Amino acid sequence: MTETTATTLPAKRRKRGRPRLATPAEQRAKIVEATRKLFLAEGYGRTTMSEVAAHCHISKRTLYELFPSKTDLLAAIIEQHRTSMLALPGDYTGLSLSDALERIFQIDISTEEDSARAAFLNLTIVEAARYPEVGEMMKRLGGQRAHALLAEWMEGEKRAGRLFVDDTTSAATILMDMMFGAVVTKTGTGAEWPGFDARKDYMRRCIRIFVHGTGKSPAI
Repeated sequence: MTETTATTLPAKRRKRGRPRLATPAEQRAKIVEATRKLFLAEGYGRTTMSEVAAHCHISKRTLYELFPSKTDLLAAIIEQHRTSMLALPGDYTGLSLSDALERIFQIDISTEEDSARAAFLNLTIVEAARYPEVGEMMKRLGGQRAHALLAEWMEGEKRAGRLFVDDTTSAATILMDMMFGAVVTKTGTGAEWPGFDARKDYMRRCIRIFVHGTGKSPAI
């Protein structure tokens, strides 16, 4: 009788090594998102840099290397917020003017994303009354920067013969007033929209009126 000896293969060793460290850009993004949540929970004025560092599990030294002050953190959050309100710069080649504007103004975002940007608007309205730097930064990095980007995009569409306006700066102002005016003025007033779909329908109507007008002339 022949005895068969089973051969046991050695267990495969796991590769050892340090986990990949986050890049400065990735670390900044995580800090910005974490701080945005802290601001929403505690308010801009009551949140300290020490709390931010503890919440992000980093040292204060690392935090200050990436964001020298709380206003620098606020600036990064406002810029993030601006892109959630207006998706520019961006490439919308091949889309009709109406479709491009719907994407630029991000009409079809989720209810969660919409709630997040509405919450930040509420925060800035309240905090701007207490801390002038909040209102100034929202105006400069939010509204004014968004307007400049929209006017720049419109100028490109005008040169391409897809948009017929005599003044893209004024046209950008008109469209932003149409799209954001009712949304911002209703935020926190108790007169909010009856539902998410109602606001989306309103914004689509604004775009149709802007693109097609209400008369025969194509120019604004």
